Amino acid sequence: MSTAFIFPGQGSQAVGMGKALAENFAAARDVFTEVDAALGEHLTRIMWEGPADELTLTANAQPALMATSLAALRVLEAEAGLNLARDAAFVAGHSLGEYSALAAAGTFTISDAARLLRIRGRAMQDAVPAGAGAMAALLGLDYEQAVAVAAEAAGDDVCEAANDNAGGQVVVSGSLKAVERAIEIAKAKGASRAILLPVSAPFHCRLMEPAAEAMAAALAEVDVKAPVVPVISNVRASPVTDPAEIVRLLVEQVTGTVRWRESVVYMAGAGVNRAVEVGAGKVLSGLVRRIAKEIQVSAVGTPEDVAAFIAAKAAPAA
Repeated sequence: MSTAFIFPGQGSQAVGMGKALAENFAAARDVFTEVDAALGEHLTRIMWEGPADELTLTANAQPALMATSLAALRVLEAEAGLNLARDAAFVAGHSLGEYSALAAAGTFTISDAARLLRIRGRAMQDAVPAGAGAMAALLGLDYEQAVAVAAEAAGDDVCEAANDNAGGQVVVSGSLKAVERAIEIAKAKGASRAILLPVSAPFHCRLMEPAAEAMAAALAEVDVKAPVVPVISNVRASPVTDPAEIVRLLVEQVTGTVRWRESVVYMAGAGVNRAVEVGAGKVLSGLVRRIAKEIQVSAVGTPEDVAAFIAAKAAPAA
């Protein structure tokens, strides 16, 4: 089978994520120890004990989700003999998950990924005053319709398509008043639902330009290697392997649309027929099923998932 390994983004976090992996596998413990050391604090304590509102803070959730994903990946390497260079056609991640994918593919060390995501989380949080921005999910409209709604709602403010998650599931982002207008316009144009999201900042729109500048400076200080497997860029929805291009696109990603639907369509068109979501939750698994029903989907985030992955690998081909 042609397999893609995919890595979740913000919203998949949950208190306790990764704890069972750490309790059962030395390879996972090593990852969490490395992340704590890189950040100079016990992020794992927040991950495993909460409180949930502290874990949900952008500056915590982003490195925490990466840590859980890389812990699960390292367990697959140690226990199932996974070798991404040999076994993966592509890796891809949603928003911060792109950093997880890049770390998995050897572009960043885990320590550098943790520090970059801490900077990214803080910079995105600080780019817009609290309460000045918002994001909303527009359900039942396709991407082009959502873009038109955002443009109509913007006026003198900012409202842009932030995430093209799946057919009929687009998120818009921008100034609070403009996003509220987008909700009403979307409902008038036949959206099945249009709702504000419980987020702390308007991600992936041009209001994030200060955060993009912060990431350009941070990435300039990091050793960036070519990935061992092509990484699907969020903003390009196609593979990237050149380190300089990876950096440029990561900076652009802060203000650009996460083109997840198109990324999955690209991978399916390139022959991918299996996707493994690595890390917390199963959000991306659900989106892939909606986008490309021909792709078999599984998720690995617990010891039980690891056992199922190993069992499936050992099963004879049908």
